[in-house]
Amino acid sequence: MEKIIKAAVDRGASDLHIKAGDVFRARIDGKLVPLTKQRLTPEQTKAIALRLIPNDEDRSRIERLRDYDCSWGMPGIGRFRVNILRQRSSFMIVMRVIPFDVPSFESLQLPPVLSQVASAERGMILVTGVTGSGKSSTMAAIINHINQTQHKHILTLENPIEFLHRDIACSVTQREIGVDTDDFRMGLRAALRQDPDVVLIGEMRDAETIDTAMKAVETGHLLISTLHTPDAVTTVSRLVSMFPLAREQYGMQTFDQHLIDLVSEGIVASETALAASSNPADFELRLRTLHRRPRVAAATETAGVDAEKAAGLTDDLSSMLPEQ
Repeated sequence: MEKIIKAAVDRGASDLHIKAGDVFRARIDGKLVPLTKQRLTPEQTKAIALRLIPNDEDRSRIERLRDYDCSWGMPGIGRFRVNILRQRSSFMIVMRVIPFDVPSFESLQLPPVLSQVASAERGMILVTGVTGSGKSSTMAAIINHINQTQHKHILTLENPIEFLHRDIACSVTQREIGVDTDDFRMGLRAALRQDPDVVLIGEMRDAETIDTAMKAVETGHLLISTLHTPDAVTTVSRLVSMFPLAREQYGMQTFDQHLIDLVSEGIVASETALAASSNPADFELRLRTLHRRPRVAAATETAGVDAEKAAGLTDDLSSMLPEQ
């Protein structure tokens, strides 16, 4: 199995499909192409699934598994996001290749404005798009940029963990759903008590997670997540539609308040904000009474020794730790 997977990766595969009754297939240059002539038996596919599942507890209940997510890696081959599923009463496995190197804005050829977006002290950054459009890579690049240029606590909730971030200028805590915490909702609630500056959620899937995420933003955190939506308008509509009618008013009031903040900071024109508001008459009244707040330019932090000296962290306190 490892040899076939390595051959696929060497050919530039982005995904691998392993299914009982079919050959090994890989997505190369956007096309799903066969890698072998021999078709896999249900027993072979089950054996491969058992090798990919990371813990004994889940392996022991493989016959009861219907949909299962995990990550898998091997030196010299790569790391993969793995989904194990059932089809026609047998197993199928889909593996997404995860590069070892964490991407940067430059390597992904992303617009320079993202550096400014990533420097925000608080707010919600949503990376949206269809499957395979680069949402995970873009989020990883944002985290990588923060990790190299600021001094913060970054906490991620992922299912599974994809890119592995080293502690550079930031402390990065990566928690995997089902391994380190029960689910996104519980992990996010707990995160608010773990002194994070930046919280990354792999995907906002339900109204309760979105509601908790909005509360995290309102309490002064920077939150980064994804949605499977094609554009900004659909993204806002999707967020609002996740709430029952009784909660929509609260959601739109929060949205209007953020519009006011954008206008006061000179990011969005008042005419554009008025057109997008949920209650134009009330919004126009608030615009009339709006006093532009002074904009304080935040000094750009620099990673490395210079930043540590600027923060007054010139002393090494390692000698105070107990001896091993």
